[in-house]
Amino acid sequence: MISYRLAKTTEVGELKSLLWKYGPNEWNYLTEEGVDAELQLVESGRAHAAVAIYQNQIVGLAILISGVDAPSYIEKYARVAESSFIGDVVVSKEHSGMGIASQLLRECKHKAKSLNSKSVLIERHEENLASAGMMKNAGFTIYETFHDPDKRSSGTQNSVVLGCMLGN
Repeated sequence: MISYRLAKTTEVGELKSLLWKYGPNEWNYLTEEGVDAELQLVESGRAHAAVAIYQNQIVGLAILISGVDAPSYIEKYARVAESSFIGDVVVSKEHSGMGIASQLLRECKHKAKSLNSKSVLIERHEENLASAGMMKNAGFTIYETFHDPDKRSSGTQNSVVLGCMLGN
């Protein structure tokens, strides 16, 4: 049985290992600087990582970042002081296809609401069908699709920004 909780700051090393083991693929944009910056936010308490646990092992994660610390382009879609951004999301290969990623996104939405965020944003490669499915299942809708060759080197080279509004 899978359980969900927020990661402890002492687990950042484990999160980084999981992310680098299962995150890289033709659709994901991962850089050492970006991953390190995101995990430093978690370590400092300025971001939160929702984790999926199976038999006392972290098998999935999703990182929730405040709008203030999120990539600057999100200001086009929401007021940064009232929003959150989900950065990297990854699930181990052995546990993929079980709805874990969608649940991690829902866990992030719940945490964002508790932090008084009014919306949550996320992005993906246009052709990343696994990400598209998990985001749709978690209630995200497409805000914009745009050509993004500096970040996307495969396929259409398009990024998709999605979001959802959080109820009161």
